[in-house]
Parts: sequence; C-alpha cells; structure tokens
Amino acid sequence: MEVIQTALERGVPALSEHQSKVVLGAWGIPTTREELVHGAKEAVAAADTIGYPVVLKACSPYLMHKSEKGCIRFNLNTPRQVQQAYHDITGSVDVEIDGILVQETIQGQRELVMGLTRDPQFGPCVMLGLGGTATEIFKDSVFRVAPFDRIEALDMINELRSKAMLGPFRGQEQADLLTICQALVAIGTMALDHPEISEIDINPLIIDPKGRVTAVDALVVL
Repeated sequence: MEVIQTALERGVPALSEHQSKVVLGAWGIPTTREELVHGAKEAVAAADTIGYPVVLKACSPYLMHKSEKGCIRFNLNTPRQVQQAYHDITGSVDVEIDGILVQETIQGQRELVMGLTRDPQFGPCVMLGLGGTATEIFKDSVFRVAPFDRIEALDMINELRSKAMLGPFRGQEQADLLTICQALVAIGTMALDHPEISEIDINPLIIDPKGRVTAVDALVVL
C-alpha cells in the first residue's frame, strides 16, 4: 500500500495512528471517524462536523504510547475546549508530529484488543483478547497462526474466558461477531501480504451498546 511504502521511504519506525487506521480501514476493519488537522480553527471545524464530544490526539509515527506522554485530551464538548486542547497538546509534545487528530468519541463499556506479532518459529500470529486497561491485568488472550478462516476466528472468540461479555450484556446488544471474525482474518491476511509489517496493535476495539465494533486506537509497526 502507498501509505506503507511512503513510511518505509521516510524511515519511520511505525505508521501514525491515522495512517494505521487508513490501512485497517482499507482491509475492512471499522475505525473511528476522524480528521487530521493543523490549526486550532481547523480542529473546531472538524469537531463541528464529527459531532461532540470529541477526542484530540497528537499524531506522529514517533508517538507509540500517547497516553503516557500526555498527548491526548478526552471528552471535549465545546469549541473553546477543543481550541484549548489543541494548544495544550501542540505546546507540550516534544517530537515531530504530522498534525492533531480530531476523533469521534465511541461510547461503550466492552473492549477488546486485537494484534499481530511475528514469531520466529511460527510466523505471523494474530491475537484476540480482553482490551482496554484490563489487557495486562487479566491476560485473557488467544492466538492463531495466519492464515485462518472465519470459523477459526469464531473459535478464538469462544476460547476467551470473558466471552460472555460479547453476548447480550447488561441491557446491551450482542457484539457483532461477524465483523470481529472478519477483522481477525483480515489482520492475518494483511500480515501475509505485507511482510514489512512487524506488529499490529488495536487497543481498544470498543463494542457500543448496539453491538457495533470500532477500532479506537491502532498502531502498525514496520
């Protein structure tokens, strides 16, 4: 893909979050509505189009762990808050950035993580697990060696200890299991088609009350 080739030519270690989502979206993985902007007024215009509340993030291939560097502002509900967040982020970031990402807020209490690693023995391995802040606490994850089909992807879901949360849950609808399976298969196929991708991290993938799934944050490492 052109975005990957351009990043390789730049010699950057990874795709930015926005670029990573462009790649995932090209493979049919649902991602947030968002816009990359380069000024406070442009950020407000993007927020007005996307709809409040929004999230602002510094966007750079050199920022792989944005939350730890204070480069994110959540729950922005007014143009003034968006302007202030824009200036706060651009004033504090200490690496070269591609711009500021204005992103829709996805509401949902259920979170998954998906990813890709390359094992020296088995090759590309796709991971599915309980996501968000619970990822490192509960360590509920399963792996498959690519390639595999939707049936095998469904087996991955059924192996999660926390799989019950994907059904009807506290008044929320069942998660869109077909889209989750398609995303898992797509990650495996992507890894086989693009050996220059060494890792993929989608965390969180939020399930909203209607069961729709959306990749809220993503990282493609080269």
